[in-house]
Amino acid sequence: MLSSSELRLRRKRRQRTAIRRVIRNRYRLCVHRTGRHIYAQIIDDANARTLVAASTVGKAVSDIKNGGNKNAATFVGALIADKAKALSITEVVFDRSGFLYHGRIKALADSAREHGLVF
Repeated sequence: MLSSSELRLRRKRRQRTAIRRVIRNRYRLCVHRTGRHIYAQIIDDANARTLVAASTVGKAVSDIKNGGNKNAATFVGALIADKAKALSITEVVFDRSGFLYHGRIKALADSAREHGLVF
């Protein structure tokens, strides 16, 4: 029987393979979550550079008490979308890093879509 972390890594590998087929001229919105925080970054895979990053760790989110809930994920989704719009990035490919599309991951994705990112 595989552990939950091994299952997540399998999903991550499978998803990255699918993303490589469709990425073309788009950037990748990569999401990572821990028990306490959630992180999002927009990556340019062609040049191996992180263009925009947002997380619940930092000065911009000091008013959020708990970084590990849906409200924090919604805030990070809005923050990453606003930073991306400032760089005129509108279309991305969503990379959930093997995490299930549920709860905080879904809240972040919905918030990013509401604030102008297309994926």
